[in-house]
Amino acid sequence: MAADGGIYAELVKNRSFEFAKPLMGWKILKSYTIEGVLIINQSETNPSNPRYARISIGEGEASFGLSNEGFRGMGIKQGMTFHFSVLARQPEESSLKMRIGLVTPEGENIGTTNLAPESADWKKFAVNFNASATVPKAKLTIWFEGKGALDLDMISLFPDDAWKHRPGGLRTDLVQLLADLKPGFLHFPGGCFMEGRELATRYQWKKTIGDVDERQVMVNRWNTEFKHRPTPDYFQSFGLDFFEYFQLAEDIGAQPLPILSCGMACQFNTAEVVPLDQLDPYIQDALDLIEFANGSADSKWVCKMADWHQA
Repeated sequence: MAADGGIYAELVKNRSFEFAKPLMGWKILKSYTIEGVLIINQSETNPSNPRYARISIGEGEASFGLSNEGFRGMGIKQGMTFHFSVLARQPEESSLKMRIGLVTPEGENIGTTNLAPESADWKKFAVNFNASATVPKAKLTIWFEGKGALDLDMISLFPDDAWKHRPGGLRTDLVQLLADLKPGFLHFPGGCFMEGRELATRYQWKKTIGDVDERQVMVNRWNTEFKHRPTPDYFQSFGLDFFEYFQLAEDIGAQPLPILSCGMACQFNTAEVVPLDQLDPYIQDALDLIEFANGSADSKWVCKMADWHQA
């Protein structure tokens, strides 16, 4: 877990319910409601981020809760400010509110805040709160109270001390370790991962830029590779990707060395290759990446990034 669960500072695992098992990383705390949580798939209208969770509580029913374990636990520091955000919507007749907290493995509350997502359309809501203790393996809890239905997506938690305090950024301690190595170059994102088990699951850089909630989650190359070492929760959100990698290289004074698919999947797995007369899309990806990294302010791919940042 070098990216998600590693240098990428996101603490919530499976924040958009896109893993093979939509509730992997999540646990239902008390299910006294008739419906509770339902995962809805809208792949035809939003293929990049098809799933979201609908929380439903009926009249007179008790509160309902979810917890997230993070990446084998959430490392929490006393006094640290944490940024919680979520995409949410709920009908006007609904009145569900969220009570958000960090708890120790023993169930002790070490930080809490409240959020009332009041919007009938998808909207990002955010709130900050502080931790009262240092805990190496805490977890996030979200309690829902009221009645009605509430749709949730991109449930996220970041520490305030992300590298250069960039929202949704990287872990400062790990980036500093990289910087201290004074590397001459930064090679990303990796060879086998770029190839994919088959060409259909190869790494495609154009799908990894833009709004984070529109970056399509993909199973990690090493999720099921070794039978003696299964990692079924190993996925990639692409919150850390080509733009962030270029930015990281600049931050630590290293030359960026991006890796691209040449139309050949992993030879150990499927040995798929693209016929020479069908290589044009792969060549175009390389040319577009050169423009993305070096183009003028009015070039196509630079403008795409500018539009994303302005949004």
